[in-house]
Amino acid sequence: MNKIFTMFFSFFKIGAFTFGGGYAMIPLIEEEVVRSKQWISKEEFSDIIAISQSFPGALAVNSSIFIGYKIGGFIGAIAALLGSILPSFFIIILVATFFMNFRNNLWIDRGFKGITAAVPILVLIAVKSLSKSVDRNIINGIILILTIVLISFFKVHPLIIIVASALYGAIFLRKKVK
Repeated sequence: MNKIFTMFFSFFKIGAFTFGGGYAMIPLIEEEVVRSKQWISKEEFSDIIAISQSFPGALAVNSSIFIGYKIGGFIGAIAALLGSILPSFFIIILVATFFMNFRNNLWIDRGFKGITAAVPILVLIAVKSLSKSVDRNIINGIILILTIVLISFFKVHPLIIIVASALYGAIFLRKKVK
């Protein structure tokens, strides 16, 4: 039961101090569950992030559920889920309650602009961290370039890229399960 409470508070801390959504949370989640607590390996974390991106919903919420389930079963999944969403819930309630009084405050405005400036860097850190677990070979390089071109220039929906990549992996990258 102690591990469940620890997991809840770990995800609560991550949810409370991360701005910018799921991708900005990836480095903090990785630091907590892979490096600090060592609940899962780097490879398992990368797999969980990939699966979480494939499901509908917020990346941080999906990944917290997967990690929670892996560590503590159904109760662990619920604890991690609540830990990751309750800070946002409380913050939104506070902001909605008091925002009208402070929306034109110069210091509040500058604070949010500072937070907004940091979010893209957190996303880049997540990309750098996740890219370490990807095999560096010609095929993956081609897939990376093709994905960037298809999404950026041809506006192909990311879901199509995800499904095509999953099919490619299932067909051509199968490993025999022991």
